[in-house]
Amino acid sequence: MKLLHIDTSNQPLSVSITDGDSVLAEFNSGMRINHSITLMSQVESLLKYTGLTMKDIEGVTVAHGPGSYTGLRIGVTAAKTLAYTLDIPLYSVSSLAALAATVRMHEFLLIPVFDARRNHVYAGMYRYKGVKLEMIEEDQYISIDELNEKLKQQHLPYIFLGMDAVKLEASLKGPVFYCIPRSAEMRRLIDTNDPVNVHAFEPTYLRISEAERNWLSSQD
Repeated sequence: MKLLHIDTSNQPLSVSITDGDSVLAEFNSGMRINHSITLMSQVESLLKYTGLTMKDIEGVTVAHGPGSYTGLRIGVTAAKTLAYTLDIPLYSVSSLAALAATVRMHEFLLIPVFDARRNHVYAGMYRYKGVKLEMIEEDQYISIDELNEKLKQQHLPYIFLGMDAVKLEASLKGPVFYCIPRSAEMRRLIDTNDPVNVHAFEPTYLRISEAERNWLSSQD
């Protein structure tokens, strides 16, 4: 099954095309670039490189969050539009799980983190069981202090993952490992028999935006 995978949930951009277990082509960048401008041009480049057309794509996978509000909207909107237009299934994957899936550290509890500002992060907790990545706790919006305390109580070796983990290394109590999402890894995280509803599907933000927070404050 030929799948197009999209992750624009944070600063990195990752787009790939896979066929079953095979990665046909993949583009990854950790640069600060405008996803709304570069996403579809990269999709077109991958199609050209693989000799495929959009009509050859049999499904779309997208990282649904948490992450940047703007980044999530760009990726999810593009994925929904393609799935609807081509009448193909749409699959979604946690952005944190997608990041955790880029490493193969079976000896650690994997803690992918995204900076949520104001001493808070979006954090996941994952671990490999054999070749399968399993969620230990639901993804959450949490203060760094709370996260450090929670992990301390686990009594298990753990490692923080991601470019934001490196940026926040001074506050995170534990080893950090730099990595960016590789969207092709999302093929291992989906059940192709369980697509999402393309019309009802929305990003997972885990918290309200600053604009929404300010509006609610003004109503008080």
